[in-house]
Amino acid sequence: MTKTRAIYVENYGCTSNKYDLEIMLGLLEQAGHMVVADPSEADVFLINTCAVKKASQDRMLHRIGSLRGKPLIVSGCLPKIDLRAIERAAPDYYAVMDPQSIAGIANLVEHADQAPRNLKHFSDKPPLKPTLPKIRMNRFVEIVQIAEGCLGDCSYCCARLARGCLTSFPKKLIVERVADAVSFGAREIWLTAQDTGAYGIDMDTNLTDLLEDLIQIPGDFKLRLGMMNPNFAVDMLEDLCEILESPRAYKFLHVPVQSGSDEVLKDMRRRYQADEFIRLVQNIRSRIPNITLSTDLIVGYPTETDEDFELTIDLLDETKPDITNISRYTRRPRTTAAQLDPIPPNIVTTRCKTISMIGSKMSLESNRRMIRQIHQLTVTDKTRQGKPIGRTDNYKRTIVNGDKELGSEVEIQVTSAHKRYLEAVPTHQD
Repeated sequence: MTKTRAIYVENYGCTSNKYDLEIMLGLLEQAGHMVVADPSEADVFLINTCAVKKASQDRMLHRIGSLRGKPLIVSGCLPKIDLRAIERAAPDYYAVMDPQSIAGIANLVEHADQAPRNLKHFSDKPPLKPTLPKIRMNRFVEIVQIAEGCLGDCSYCCARLARGCLTSFPKKLIVERVADAVSFGAREIWLTAQDTGAYGIDMDTNLTDLLEDLIQIPGDFKLRLGMMNPNFAVDMLEDLCEILESPRAYKFLHVPVQSGSDEVLKDMRRRYQADEFIRLVQNIRSRIPNITLSTDLIVGYPTETDEDFELTIDLLDETKPDITNISRYTRRPRTTAAQLDPIPPNIVTTRCKTISMIGSKMSLESNRRMIRQIHQLTVTDKTRQGKPIGRTDNYKRTIVNGDKELGSEVEIQVTSAHKRYLEAVPTHQD
């Protein structure tokens, strides 16, 4: 007979991590366990970790070290990336598990009061995640992971240590999961993977085939496509634009460029050149002028010279991404770049400040162009102050000044713009 236990849960990291947590919550509920908000009421602690950046890992380790007195399960990416760091932070941890082993969470929790400690649950292949039970953390947003792992070999990245090589999930299972979620009220479908553009390369299908099937599902919903690398986006550009033009798809694309220097991209083992990214942006905007383009940049890669950094600024000036996510390079465990001599910290700090100012200015200018525009959106969340939040057709986060229920549709006019969000008012008062 299963012993019911109370679990205190904390989650960190990317959309895939959130998806994994939703699955673990579904499995725990199915087994009769319950989640509690107060750590003092818990029988077991579960912390779902992120370790892509050093700053993230440091925060995880500090939190892990502070969770004492109850059996501790550490899941997510950190266990495979740096298990020794976990052992130092919490020598008496109960168990660690990687993203491929989440199907065993209920059994771990059930036996948490039994010896031994320091259990390790690692696997080389994920379960069929779209078939597992899950609990949506936002009932209007269904996260669907379409693949685990990637085909990249980036010199700076440790995520592949945790997520492994590409394993695409069967298209039929993904379509069934999305259709089921829409029938139960999901209004946004977030497709996620370490690189959505690689989907299907290990199977007899591809991303655009999957998207074409998904946009045919009946119901009132929109798809948000997760990050894809530029080389895959270039290869499928025509078909991708046709999908993004559909009313079922948010006009949003996240394509990380990382650097504007071909030499740095080569050192990073990225599989494209800066000009390919520039042409990609130009072609997409010519087809979908209002698209929101998001990109990522790494500042201070060990081989980045002043000239390389200027090329990155030039690329930003030419492409003007709507969203620029900037990361300061830090060494990650077991990566080839970790063997390189780092750039002096003061130089990296100066470069980060410079490029952050440029990126912030571009984001604000992009959002200001939407002032006075009218859009239809669905309220999927609320601020801490209770104001409704929705997304415009091009996926701009919008706070609505008014009283609207979750799940309701509202026509709004944008009244002001900030770097990370818009403010709007309903065009019609109830």
